[in-house]
Amino acid sequence: MTPSFQRPALELADVIERHGHRLENLGGEQQRILRAIASCRTAALGGHVETCDHCHYRRVAYNSCRNRHCPKCQASACARWMRDRAEELLPVEYFHVVFTLPDTFNGLALANKRVLYGVLFDAVGQTLSEVAANPKHLGAKIGFMTILHTWGQNLCLHPHVHCVVPGGGLSPDGSQWISCKSGFFLPVRVLSKVFRGKFIDLLRRARNSGKLVGAESDNAFERLLDASVKHDWVVYSKPPFGSPEQVLKYLARYTHRIAISNRRLVAMDDQTVTFKYKDYAHDNQPRTMTLHGDEFLRRFLLHAVPRSFVRIRHFGLLANCVRTQNLIDCRRLLAVLVTKPEGVPAGLVSAGPSKPRCCPSCGCGQLLPGENLGPFQLAQLLARLDSS
Repeated sequence: MTPSFQRPALELADVIERHGHRLENLGGEQQRILRAIASCRTAALGGHVETCDHCHYRRVAYNSCRNRHCPKCQASACARWMRDRAEELLPVEYFHVVFTLPDTFNGLALANKRVLYGVLFDAVGQTLSEVAANPKHLGAKIGFMTILHTWGQNLCLHPHVHCVVPGGGLSPDGSQWISCKSGFFLPVRVLSKVFRGKFIDLLRRARNSGKLVGAESDNAFERLLDASVKHDWVVYSKPPFGSPEQVLKYLARYTHRIAISNRRLVAMDDQTVTFKYKDYAHDNQPRTMTLHGDEFLRRFLLHAVPRSFVRIRHFGLLANCVRTQNLIDCRRLLAVLVTKPEGVPAGLVSAGPSKPRCCPSCGCGQLLPGENLGPFQLAQLLARLDSS
């Protein structure tokens, strides 16, 4: 019986082990994140024994940390989430809209992650809902999903919200489905102006209620807002998706993504870490960047969100409290049977933790999880195996 783990050549956990001790003045939550990632799928978290139901082959599988910042834990979390979302897709065009916050607010964001990112979500939700409800544009109540990302490819702070939106919505009286024009959802210039106004108004309210930490004098705060309007408030709308299967595949790229994945790590030594990135300024050309180890981890921790902060939110017709009934109404108006979309990507389904895995010994049995072992019990078991 052997442990079942196949590590890539270089992992974020390796970087933490080699360079984590150089970081100073870390908060308790940051320390907890680094410890979780470093110990994920190692003997430190214990494990369980998997047994083949055909040939009785056995092996030890180490437990996962389940931290949402861990690159090794997100595939299974994404698979579970995607299976839940598969039944909610409608047979209409889907659009991808991205709202980007000007970097003027980066300093304020780092000191007020929970408040400022909450304001960002609310501003995006109100903007899409109100512009879509305007009869000049769509004149419908829409529903959409939003996903917060805070990073750019170089790991610097770059807060933005991805929105996946069905191309249409319910009429004000709920009696009909109103579709958008084919290939066009809402005008991005209008979205940009409304988004700017909404965000600044909501941020002012948050400051006036005393929710912002580190906000300076009234004059300094107003200067910050004045500086922000001199920058472009970028709203980008991508072309519509195709089939529901394509929507699922696309969502899988965004829902549980973290600042950097293990596959982007290239090399590490006692001083530096090198990783791959796409150079957006030069047509997404693939490049590599080398940073000192502590600077690499510092940038990674910029994107740690507060505990229990919700990074995926639903608005309008798809809000959690009304989604089920609204989807029934939408399908009825679209005259579509309530069936699960065909062609759910196999990679997503098979990534789920409850999916039995094929036995590597006989090739025809399934590995079934057994008794869970704590770190001490696991160490005893592995010692017995080594001595046998």
